[in-house]
Amino acid sequence: MDFTVDSATPAVSASFGATPDPRLRELMQMLTRHLHDFVREASPSIEEWNSAIAFLTEVGHRCSETRQEFILLSDVLGVSMLVETINGQDSGTESTVLGPFHMTESPRRTLGDSIDMVGGGHTCVVTGEVRSTSGRPLPGATVDVWQCTEDGFYDVQQPDVQPPGNGRGLFTTDEYGRYRFRTVVPSHYPIPTDGPVGRLLDATGRHPYRPAHVHFLVSADGHEEVTTHAFVAGSAYTDSDAVFAVKKQLLVDFARCADADLAARHGVEAPFVLAEFDVVLQERA
Repeated sequence: MDFTVDSATPAVSASFGATPDPRLRELMQMLTRHLHDFVREASPSIEEWNSAIAFLTEVGHRCSETRQEFILLSDVLGVSMLVETINGQDSGTESTVLGPFHMTESPRRTLGDSIDMVGGGHTCVVTGEVRSTSGRPLPGATVDVWQCTEDGFYDVQQPDVQPPGNGRGLFTTDEYGRYRFRTVVPSHYPIPTDGPVGRLLDATGRHPYRPAHVHFLVSADGHEEVTTHAFVAGSAYTDSDAVFAVKKQLLVDFARCADADLAARHGVEAPFVLAEFDVVLQERA
């Protein structure tokens, strides 16, 4: 059979017909159909197609143990958030993107420890409860957190400035399902723009900024794991996050607190910034 514009899709789709895994067969035939429809509609020139291949090749070359350019591309195209939204909990805390900086293991820390290893100027205490959608507190839950500095950089972006693990911590909730840690108020920041994804944003007139936030990855036995953020309410770019991850439920008041007794209980000096962020996990069916 001649390969023509009209015969292309059924021919390629049929080539996957004997795929043993039914889900893989479904995905490849669906991908073929939608990709071919896009190519027919866009009608790219040979030069444009070669440029697209070169772009994706460079995206791959920019990936490393501490940087994931393909996740970054997925993020700015809204695909990461779409996948998260499709697979998110039916109830409980809203999920958001993992992001490109969860590339190193968070150090295990004790409740109340500081994840700020460089001595930031604006002390912050983050605390909250992890509970089930039934309202039951979840002792022994794992709370993995990571964030940027007050200047907007993650540890992996400044290996000569920040020690590994700065801004990161792996905590276990207490018998009441509570967690707490000391840190600094994170800044809004640009996603990495020194690679192909950055050039794409520049070429399309889009800014690269994310609002200030703390990442959370929370899990507990018998419950669905959730990846989410605590966004600093009032931060710049909450209305135009470059990766489309802001949800109203996740806006958290990082409030100034002058209570000296409370400060002492948390091992900080008043005034300090206090943020309370509860995470609700859906029970596994």
